Amino acid sequence: MDKSEFPYDREKHKAKTKLIKNKYSVPVVEQTKLSFQLRFFSSRTGDWASAECPTNELQSVTNQPMSLTADSPVHSSSSDDFAAILDAELDSASDASRDPEEVEEKVEEIDVDKDEDDYKSDHQRIKRRKVEVYEEMVDSQSSKSEGEAPQNLGSSPKNNMCTHPGIIGGMCIRCGQTMDDESGVAFGYIHKNLRLANDEIARLRDKDFKNLLRHKKLYLVLDLDHTLLNSTRIADITIEERYLEGQRDTLPDTLKSSLYRLDLMHMMTKLRPFVNTFLKEASNLFEMYIYTMGERAYALEMAKLLDPGGVYFHSRVIAQGDCTQKHQKGLDIVLGQESAVLILDDTEAVWAKHKENLILMERYHFFASSCRQFGFNCKSLSELRSDESDTDGALATVLKILQQIHSLFFDPEHVDNLEHRDVRQVLKSVRKEILKGCKVVFTRVFPTNSQAEHQQIWKMAEQLGATCSTELDPHVTHVVSMDAGTDKSRWAIQEKKFLVHPRWIEASNYLWKKQPEENFPVSKSQE
Repeated sequence: MDKSEFPYDREKHKAKTKLIKNKYSVPVVEQTKLSFQLRFFSSRTGDWASAECPTNELQSVTNQPMSLTADSPVHSSSSDDFAAILDAELDSASDASRDPEEVEEKVEEIDVDKDEDDYKSDHQRIKRRKVEVYEEMVDSQSSKSEGEAPQNLGSSPKNNMCTHPGIIGGMCIRCGQTMDDESGVAFGYIHKNLRLANDEIARLRDKDFKNLLRHKKLYLVLDLDHTLLNSTRIADITIEERYLEGQRDTLPDTLKSSLYRLDLMHMMTKLRPFVNTFLKEASNLFEMYIYTMGERAYALEMAKLLDPGGVYFHSRVIAQGDCTQKHQKGLDIVLGQESAVLILDDTEAVWAKHKENLILMERYHFFASSCRQFGFNCKSLSELRSDESDTDGALATVLKILQQIHSLFFDPEHVDNLEHRDVRQVLKSVRKEILKGCKVVFTRVFPTNSQAEHQQIWKMAEQLGATCSTELDPHVTHVVSMDAGTDKSRWAIQEKKFLVHPRWIEASNYLWKKQPEENFPVSKSQE
């Protein structure tokens, strides 16, 4: 290193600068033309101190390519431990797993009289130390949550070959080795450019699952549009909806706290009735994720409306760009065991691999554009100046079901076998009670020459516990038809069986209760 590059008295500053690492200190750097002024908090003096450092020497201290703070929020819930560890530990290099007094006394000494090779060595040493701190914190968090003594779950890069559990920006988060950016599974919603290996995903899921079970919680994945809320472009507002654009004081009381105009996004969003109570109650039983096919910017904006305090979702907001398969949602990017995950969504088709986890929601169509999108030629709730019921609407109904499933899952009879319980089986058993004892025959419901057992309404009836058939017999309890003039429909009337519209099955499915047959009459076709 050419000393003439830096116009300061080297002998005067030959004393070692100590960078105290504790949870209260953050190095503050002030740059001049050829040198930096490093200020730090001294635990001995109780005040800020400073020391001048040449640019390339300071780089060995402040160059932190694995720092994550700028991109990731601080987390508090159990499955956010991984992101929290990355944020706090790899960025600040403070060892929170140790006693605070011990950490405060631990120092890194930076000799200002080293040559360039020495500083490269220092830089690598600091990076390795950060990785070790990360591993210690992972182990500490795991042992704290599991009530065990700390143990090293990961391979030390010093003693064993690194298994490369994760990658950020092409670098292994454990050993710092350059890696292929395409390896592993992307978890960009936790941190930009983060990818995790399958073994690490399995380890994190297992650890988090055990922790959640101790807190008597499961996982709940929530869709946004038509499930928790309804959005429309302001340009698509109809004449009959113009009242929504008026002054807030002129709106009905039910809209003042649930209707939002987002001018920067040129949108208007209406929260579904009961959503605030739903989220509050569900958060006591579940660790919740948002999972939408919308863009990330939209998803984050909706998360702010639903969770302004950031207490329900934290970083667990998954958007279209995070999906690993086009036009499909998957639990491969959810850090939760599939056997403990429930899903609320209005669209079954996007969950092709996880239908057993799904609770299908009735779509919330508040705006006229939403009705048109799905081909409904009817007035929307906003045009009718109406809304779903707060007390017995879709979210109030499904909350009761979630509470029932949670209670059955954690039944005291199964307390010793929780890790082997499967919430999908609990969901299945609850659903089968709805139409138990019903034998159903369909007429004029399916397309001609189609296989009845492959039709959605047939499958739905079976999931609800009904027995489906194509032939009439004395044990048939319901004939489901769209035309009261068919032979099977007339038979039902003659034999005093229930003749119902297919919506009877759909309503029973969405409301999780067998509906009164008289509310779903069948009229004769005009053909």
